[in-house]
Amino acid sequence: MKDYPNVMILDHPLIQHKITMLRDKNTGTAEFRNIVSEIAMLMGFEAMRDLDTVDIEIETPLEKTTSPVIAGRKQAIIPILRAGLGMTDGILSLVPTAKVGHVGMYRDPVTHEPHEYYCKLPDPIEERVIIVTDPMLATGGSAADSIKLIKERGGKKIKFMCIIAAPEGVKVLAEAHPDVQIYIGHLDRQLNENAYICPGLGDAGDRIFGTK
Repeated sequence: MKDYPNVMILDHPLIQHKITMLRDKNTGTAEFRNIVSEIAMLMGFEAMRDLDTVDIEIETPLEKTTSPVIAGRKQAIIPILRAGLGMTDGILSLVPTAKVGHVGMYRDPVTHEPHEYYCKLPDPIEERVIIVTDPMLATGGSAADSIKLIKERGGKKIKFMCIIAAPEGVKVLAEAHPDVQIYIGHLDRQLNENAYICPGLGDAGDRIFGTK
């Protein structure tokens, strides 16, 4: 995605291996859920590479020294309901002090347009590094609208993480929010006529929660 400097595709072999397991239609609900969380954790290492740090003084068993810690501890994870919830625990395992908010969006089955039905953000949101999560970036509408909603409520430093994406969705999101860093596990081929990602992995929400 050389046309979009804010887009990063994470091609680490461990991430790609686990995405292959997600794609397999024979992967059951419990395993699927665990793998989504593991991928989120692996992607989180890269997405939080630029967190600010500050040196503090500590005492080791041998001597006093200074060593860095994350400055402020003001991270926020905002999953897009409902599938984005599956990525939350993986990121929390890295930054357990992060606050968690939620944005609810549903896609009209006919027009494929997103509609907001819920928004609850940690306060003060404007002071936090925000990671918005959704396993799939298809049309890009839900992600773009969710981030717009967060910005309207004061969010400033925002990152977006998804496991797989379609080129159509990447274009929509990257152009709508060029200031947002977008982290993608794998860029898939295209959307089909029903706006599903191909080859994709099915409906991430249904597979995470065991629904049809």
